Amino acid sequence: MSTLYAAIEGIGLWAPQATGFDELARWLAGSAAPSSGVRPPAAVLPANERRRAPESVLLAVEVAGQALAMSGRDAAELACVFTSSHGDQGITDYLCTTLAKTPAELSPTKFHNSVHNAPAGYWTIATGCHAASSAVCAHRQSFGAGLLEAASLIAAERRPVLLVCSDVASSGPLSEVTGCTLAFGAALVLAPPPGSQALATLGLTLTPEPSSPPSWPEPLPAWLAGNPSAEALRLLVPLARREPLARADAAASLGLRMDLEYPA
Repeated sequence: MSTLYAAIEGIGLWAPQATGFDELARWLAGSAAPSSGVRPPAAVLPANERRRAPESVLLAVEVAGQALAMSGRDAAELACVFTSSHGDQGITDYLCTTLAKTPAELSPTKFHNSVHNAPAGYWTIATGCHAASSAVCAHRQSFGAGLLEAASLIAAERRPVLLVCSDVASSGPLSEVTGCTLAFGAALVLAPPPGSQALATLGLTLTPEPSSPPSWPEPLPAWLAGNPSAEALRLLVPLARREPLARADAAASLGLRMDLEYPA
């Protein structure tokens, strides 16, 4: 595969101890203590929508809003790629439990929010976006698969794309299967290079070698182990450190080399 290029214009992040990419960068540089974000504010959503939206939607919309604000782009013009390894596990657990015990009591609202593309729906309605949107799932490789999808759209259509990757903690019996112990979300606004507001230029190349475990300070390894969407850190940490190379996975046996160039 030929190398795909994209300009990174905006970054969003919500993690247990970092409520934005700038905070992560300061923390990695040793100049700030980790914070604690209890509930993503998701200010892009109208108040009524925020009150009834599940955590999975709030998380995705919050990081998307951060990346959008950093980029200065118009949300209505951005194609969207939303990725999640497991969707809303709390709602999935509720649906399975209710269907097994009292199916007549199933909540239509809960069912409405259970679909994998619910965050994309909330985002596009709130921002008036009529551009194409998609929902991608590739288990622990969902971030890499979504990044590859977004870069392919940029190459094919020469338009900016919003990439959002997020997962919430599991509950009930699902916890034994997914092992997802915390919430994590990240987002990127990507554009055809060179990009008017580029923070870095990204070159993506598929490789046959999967990525190896990174060497990071705690609690980053715990985030990576506790949430598959934290695979986005494989790009975000090198970006914060202005490193020239990062690696992730686009599939179980397909690596993704990420070369980074920064403006002077």
